[in-house]
Amino acid sequence: VERKDFETWLDNISVTFLSLTDLQKNETLDHLISLSGAVQLRHLSNNLETLLKRDFLKLLLPLELSFYLLKWLDPQTLLTCCLVSKQWNKVISACTEVWQTIDDSVQDALHWKKVYLKAILRMKQLEDHEAFETSSLIGHSARVYALYYKDGLLCTGSDDLSAKLWDVSTGQCVYGIQTHTCAAVKFDEQKPVTGSFDNTVACWEWSSGARTQHFRGHTGVVFSVDYNDELDILVSGSADFTVKVWALSAGTCLNTLTGHTEWVTKVVLQKCKVKSLLHSPGDYILLSADKYEIKIWPIGREINCKSICLQPRLHFDGKYIVCSSALGLYQWDFASYDIL
Repeated sequence: VERKDFETWLDNISVTFLSLTDLQKNETLDHLISLSGAVQLRHLSNNLETLLKRDFLKLLLPLELSFYLLKWLDPQTLLTCCLVSKQWNKVISACTEVWQTIDDSVQDALHWKKVYLKAILRMKQLEDHEAFETSSLIGHSARVYALYYKDGLLCTGSDDLSAKLWDVSTGQCVYGIQTHTCAAVKFDEQKPVTGSFDNTVACWEWSSGARTQHFRGHTGVVFSVDYNDELDILVSGSADFTVKVWALSAGTCLNTLTGHTEWVTKVVLQKCKVKSLLHSPGDYILLSADKYEIKIWPIGREINCKSICLQPRLHFDGKYIVCSSALGLYQWDFASYDIL
């Protein structure tokens, strides 16, 4: 077929093809493909790849537009995009603006990406129950009810009338002393302080095992204790619905705080770090929690937080109050008492 005749024929075919419906066009293409040999199919494959696989990130769009589009993707999808090619990985990893859309505090996109990858790995380990190494600390001969962890050391209190201090990394018992039955415990390098099922609080000496102070006054189990050496104050929460404030060195009761209608299962003594409605930075705040309320006791005054069904898990770092709940995890801004 002469070239001129072929071009005329091709123009006529093109006009006819364009006049067909989509279904007819598809049937025509299917028929032509079935008539094609290896050379034609290879040609078709090479040209289709160019038409269908357009690399907008690398070739077609300016970087500014690529970054704008990437901002709409979630972190997991961004990581998947990084696997497309080395060029995509380089562009996405270097675009701080993309990662700042997720977290305004991001300064180094590559660093954030590494942190996110570690978090993904950690979540996978949690799902597979491989995130933590478990070991047994053997030494108690009865139920262990009280636990307190700090700086690689774990203090345990047991119904076997003992308290032990363990080095978590080695599993070795550093100290072991005879006490009363322990429902709560807190410790430092010199001493443990224990709350007991015998309704008392006691302070002990690690080195000698001697009881240096005994606090009597509660009429129910003491579920939680906290203390501050600088203030020379110890606080305790009990099943008798009260919170007591004690002189740590003298062992005398300074005040009994009432108002709870359930067992007081957690007390926290902490220095305030923010200015709130009633407090200033540096003020010491006492928080107490029962099943339904968290109470804040600043300088003899009392403020009730939201009355929700709370479990005995309470934390206060001076800025935020965090408590676990049957409905989830709750956090309050201490400066405003607003729930976050």
